[in-house]
Amino acid sequence: MGAPVSAPRALLVVVALLAVACGGSAVATVDHPVRVPTRDVAASRPATPAAAAAARPYTPSPDEYVPTHPARLAATLATTTAALRDAIEAWTRDGNPSKGQAPLRVQLLALYQQRIYGYLASHRARVRPTLAAAPRWLRGGARANVAAGRAILSLAGHTTRRVRVRVGLPKPAGLLLRYNRVAQRRFHVSWAVLAAINYVESKFGRVRSASGAGAQGPMQFIPSTWQAYGMGGDVHDPRDAIMGAANYLHASGAPRSYGNAVYAYNPSWAYVRAVLLYAKQMHRDVRAFYEYYDWQVFVRTPSGVKRLTGPGLR
Repeated sequence: MGAPVSAPRALLVVVALLAVACGGSAVATVDHPVRVPTRDVAASRPATPAAAAAARPYTPSPDEYVPTHPARLAATLATTTAALRDAIEAWTRDGNPSKGQAPLRVQLLALYQQRIYGYLASHRARVRPTLAAAPRWLRGGARANVAAGRAILSLAGHTTRRVRVRVGLPKPAGLLLRYNRVAQRRFHVSWAVLAAINYVESKFGRVRSASGAGAQGPMQFIPSTWQAYGMGGDVHDPRDAIMGAANYLHASGAPRSYGNAVYAYNPSWAYVRAVLLYAKQMHRDVRAFYEYYDWQVFVRTPSGVKRLTGPGLR
């Protein structure tokens, strides 16, 4: 193929698509509802992010139960998102996102948020009543995340074939954000679109596997396209890969038409929809970049869904 491709179809089948995770425990299957938690937040509707954060100052466990009742699910998502944004603000204000990984509390809150969105993306009937019960400040972003997750899941098929997925730690979030902004200045391609592609393709470099077509690196280039647009860099180096992706997107029509440019990158309108939805959230609030950065890799196996990265794993 003459253009960069996403993670291989076989890999997308197994990695319950990198963008979302199944709700419930880490071993739950995609098609079965999670158990109702024995403890839960109140089924209220916090009016503001501050009220949501104050409603239950908590740090969820890696396998925290995801409620299935729409009102409880909405309240849990609101509380989790507000707490996560507060934790991200503290991290970016008082810490150094360009060194090391996020604080454990940020990782745990982001993982729980991801699992909630994964549950909603996998259970269409729960989406409308949950969004209706959600506070107004949360609805737009929640609707976008669910729609993006559903778009990504639509690319996955079902198979019992085992595919080995190699994973590793991503570069620090602050470095990746810097690389995206440098690429934006050079090629006039949105940093958020680059970040969204990086997220969907490899979970910001967590997934190290090459595709069946030979696509490699955190932005998943096939060799011929990398030779044309990689500018002599290393396809496995995040900075070089992001710069090469910006070069390719610019040559394919960005910023004039991001839809066409992203479609050239991966010829699937579902892929385009997911990338642009995630990018829009990051444009609106850079905290969304840090949220997605700490969403983890889940794989679908013959025995159910398994998490490969993130806190709480041995």
